[in-house]
Amino acid sequence: MALSLLVFAVCLLIFGGMIAILLLSGTPRYRTEPHHLLALFDKALEDRVDEGEWNAIIDYPIRHDDYLDSIRRRARQLMEEHGRHWRKAQGRPLLDSTGREELAALRRHLAAHADLQERKRNES
Repeated sequence: MALSLLVFAVCLLIFGGMIAILLLSGTPRYRTEPHHLLALFDKALEDRVDEGEWNAIIDYPIRHDDYLDSIRRRARQLMEEHGRHWRKAQGRPLLDSTGREELAALRRHLAAHADLQERKRNES
């Protein structure tokens, strides 16, 4: 009888602890920042990005920053217009030459905007 009470108490303690941890821990959040997009664009321009990584970042909406979301949507549109997912499987770049040029321009624009925002933040 004592052994069954001890087992019950230990199980109750373990389950109670697990429930407490789950209730007190917050939901993890992924927050896309400009440096994430810049790194992704760099990888895409150097042909080091795969489809999964591209889709994980580009297909995930950015709700905290409208400007970044517009950049993300533009990159997604570039992929729809100038990219084919099967190209990477054949060892070719994800985007054709026109798409790569437009992505490079988009990357320069985002880098300039990020630098400007950083300078404003440092001045304040």
